[in-house]
Amino acid sequence: MTAIDSLPPLREVIASHGLSARKSLGQNFLLDLNLTAKIARKAGDLTGCDVLEIGPGPGGLTRGLLAEGARKVVAVEKDRRCLPALHEIADAYPGRLEIIEGDALEVDLTGHLTGPVRVAANLPYNVGTELLVRWLTPDSWPPFWDSLTLMFQREVAQRIVARPGSKAYGRLALLAQWRCDAKIVLDLPPQAFTPPPKVSSAVVHLTRLDAPRFEANPKTLSHVVAMAFNQRRKMLRAALKGLAPDIEDQLRAAGLEPTARAEEISLEGFCALARQLHGT
Repeated sequence: MTAIDSLPPLREVIASHGLSARKSLGQNFLLDLNLTAKIARKAGDLTGCDVLEIGPGPGGLTRGLLAEGARKVVAVEKDRRCLPALHEIADAYPGRLEIIEGDALEVDLTGHLTGPVRVAANLPYNVGTELLVRWLTPDSWPPFWDSLTLMFQREVAQRIVARPGSKAYGRLALLAQWRCDAKIVLDLPPQAFTPPPKVSSAVVHLTRLDAPRFEANPKTLSHVVAMAFNQRRKMLRAALKGLAPDIEDQLRAAGLEPTARAEEISLEGFCALARQLHGT
């Protein structure tokens, strides 16, 4: 294996610090530094960028991001067992790694990041989707980040990039594709991780758009999409009957067939319905 820096291989780091992955924290460690560097490159040109990393663990991806030229990495880690290993990386890259101990769902990152910001992370499986939804639904757009390069279970990755008519198509696809270009850029087998998870993984790269693809009120769109896919097997007129007493007329006014089902409706169609219901 080719070394990417002067620090020890990750297996040595894990052994010396007694770091066994914990299922309760959704941890699965990537130990191949060539692979973590490859993931870092999928985030694009990091020169001149601050990078936010969630759940760095022993720091494999952290080292990749720094070696690929990130101006600064802000790493948020909940597991304090990993902090000594991360501090060793900080010492090897003076002034370029800031370590924040805490829960990524609760930490306020205001003041820690300077734009342009890219987010790159092997997300803990148990919080990955929630973090993504938060990043896609801020109070104002554009958000603090320019791109997201995130590892998920492959099933979740497929839901993010899914198209109408597929079983994977749903709320996550619509939230992501309304405001971003999203694509799967890397597949990883279970054997790439320690311990190997029971599922395959994939890295998704999302590049934010300056403005949403189609005009719609965010809260109205989110509510419509959630209701439609909560009962995805039902026709829209039944799944959305709680939205308006004249929902069939509203659907037709938006150019949609009341007898269609949610998985048949494009992003543009859902946005048209959201505008119709919002009165715009």
